[in-house]
Amino acid sequence: MALPAKVQRGFVDPLDMIGREFDTALNRFFQAGDGGQRHYVAPYGVDIREDADHLYVEADLPGFKKEEVDITFENQMLTISAEHREENGNQKRGDWLLNERRYARFQRSFTLPPSVDGQKIDAKLQDGVLTVTLNKREETKPRKIQVG
Repeated sequence: MALPAKVQRGFVDPLDMIGREFDTALNRFFQAGDGGQRHYVAPYGVDIREDADHLYVEADLPGFKKEEVDITFENQMLTISAEHREENGNQKRGDWLLNERRYARFQRSFTLPPSVDGQKIDAKLQDGVLTVTLNKREETKPRKIQVG
């Protein structure tokens, strides 16, 4: 079953890429006036695939800890967000020449098909990749019918 979300296989929409780059540029421009701390939405990739029993969402989240990741599922909408801030006590000795790792934020939302069962969702963050596994409803799974 195809997802109703705007997901293209094997083709990257140049207009989608331009939109993401534009959003990143706007975030950097409007939020750079807060004491030099830059805030931006990180442009990490997401893959969605399915088999007969499950839907899998895999998101690149390098540098994020599991405590910094928030996943919600409401009204067939899956939202993945993550936010990483450097604590003030973590500043190492010496003057900064370049400091871009102070803050990162990620957020993506996907409308999933009604065949997804929202009661059983598993999420695992390993080696910088978040894998969310969603079960499909039993009544929507294909079944084999014997011919008599």
